[in-house]
Amino acid sequence: MSSAAAQQTGTTWKIDPAHSSVEFSVRHLMITTVRGRFTGVQGTVVNDSTDPSRSSVEVVIDPATIDTREPQRDAHLRSADFFDVEKFPTLTFRSTGIDGKPGEDFKLKGDLTIHGVTRPVILDVQSEGQIKDAWGGVRSGFTATTKIKRSDFGLTWNQLLEAGGVTVSDEVKISLDVQVVRTEA
Repeated sequence: MSSAAAQQTGTTWKIDPAHSSVEFSVRHLMITTVRGRFTGVQGTVVNDSTDPSRSSVEVVIDPATIDTREPQRDAHLRSADFFDVEKFPTLTFRSTGIDGKPGEDFKLKGDLTIHGVTRPVILDVQSEGQIKDAWGGVRSGFTATTKIKRSDFGLTWNQLLEAGGVTVSDEVKISLDVQVVRTEA
């Protein structure tokens, strides 16, 4: 999928960070699920409706904007034990392919980079519709989910529990609700 080719024939959309969320969940102490989110998200979608294979998605997330509703945990997650935001100030996703049509449910393939490590991921995406807003703009909504292993990205900090198991699960569930706004040509 070529971004340059898609930009020539596609419609460009920008992520509306005020109406989008990037959330995650992990098991904690093997007995509960802890959820968090990143508030610093930006990105571009180029949709080529005549040839979806020429569409593209690029997203950049600021890991320093992590919010788990617990300041000490957030500080630990920003540290070198996890995201090491001083050394790795962005998380990125760049699409590499699409299976299906963007107006329907589809699979979005791409490269996810966390902690300086890039791995392929597949997002299950649902199209939530399109609408003209009160200011004359056109907006589209999408939800997406995937699962990753944090150890695949070099995020290996953990502590063994006395009763067996670990403090933080390796599996991370990721959930996105994204609203995009069409840019003017």
